[in-house]
Amino acid sequence: MAKSLSNRSGLLSGSDEARQPVIIAALRSPICRANGQLKSLRAPDLLAPLLESLVEAVGVEPGDVEDVIMGNAVGGGGNVARFAALQAGLPISVPGITVDRQCGSGLDAIALASRLVAAGGDPLFLAGGVESISTAPVRANRSDDGGLDFYSRASFVPQRFGDPDMGVAAENVARQFGVTRQRQDEYALRSHHRAVEAARTGVFAEEIVPLQGKEKLVDSDDGPRASLRAPLMARFPAAFVAGGSVTAANSCFDADAASAVVVTSLKRARALGAVDGMVVLGCHTAGVDPELLGIGAAHAAQGLLERHALAAAEIDLVEFNEAFASQAIACLEYLGVDPQKANLDGGALALGHGYGASGAVLVTRLMAQARRSHALRGESALALAMISIAGGMGTAALLQYIRL
Repeated sequence: MAKSLSNRSGLLSGSDEARQPVIIAALRSPICRANGQLKSLRAPDLLAPLLESLVEAVGVEPGDVEDVIMGNAVGGGGNVARFAALQAGLPISVPGITVDRQCGSGLDAIALASRLVAAGGDPLFLAGGVESISTAPVRANRSDDGGLDFYSRASFVPQRFGDPDMGVAAENVARQFGVTRQRQDEYALRSHHRAVEAARTGVFAEEIVPLQGKEKLVDSDDGPRASLRAPLMARFPAAFVAGGSVTAANSCFDADAASAVVVTSLKRARALGAVDGMVVLGCHTAGVDPELLGIGAAHAAQGLLERHALAAAEIDLVEFNEAFASQAIACLEYLGVDPQKANLDGGALALGHGYGASGAVLVTRLMAQARRSHALRGESALALAMISIAGGMGTAALLQYIRL
């Protein structure tokens, strides 16, 4: 993939258009609380309508799709990408592959598709992620005597490295980077207010594919709370560590969601008549101390920016998966990104965290924001998506919105 920018107009230096990955369409489902409005839908049910809509949006034949690459973290296996592809009406000749890097799965699926485009062949991929936490299977290990030992989550690293629960890790980050309870509450409250305003003004409407739930058509997110105020935030007790600063109010909630994009080459995008796109300049995954897993996104993003000789201040749009306010603040400050500049329409603290879908949601949100803020002015925009990952990792993607 291209390693340098020739200017801010969107043109890339030294790039081969047949090998330059670009995202030309991006959609998502409503993001709804687990065991809520979408609880009757399994992962393929969440994903298949998006795949159908994306194929229609870019005007290709279903058989023109090279592969379907989807992230999933807690599903029942069986290759949800292949299942959803067939459910969406793609022909049996179109394969599917499911990626598991836990919370980073959706973004890593897009990264994989981008790298495959860079390898050549001028392909077109559907990539993204999906999670139905509501229908995730109950998990158990089989003991020596044949009994079942049920568990709520898998082990992410060997015990000698520490394997903290997510909330405990968020407390570790808050303590290590000096992020106070007040700052976490303020950040979470801002996320809700931004998401409420975005929903009120119809910002999310064009990126959402409505889904038929058991009782009604679901066409909007159900997480943002217009009634949330600072005094209410302050009443929440510590949720994970006695006397800690991480609460249910400044943490995300589990959600059912799907998000997917179309990734192809710049050459093919032009041939298809696409009017704009998000050029994938690069992707990077980093490993960090599992005890401080929330800082993984910042290390991934830092490596990516250094590779492209860019400063954080040069990035126009930033989407970070707000699993916890403590790690969002720590990562943004580590990079030198103004928190006011990130997640302009709110993030996972308000919308919810659909695990394997969340990384793809970041990209879908960035494309929608770029179209809204830069397309009308005919400008390009540099965008950064980043997500921290269980086990002590983080993935980031550097994108550039351009008019084609």
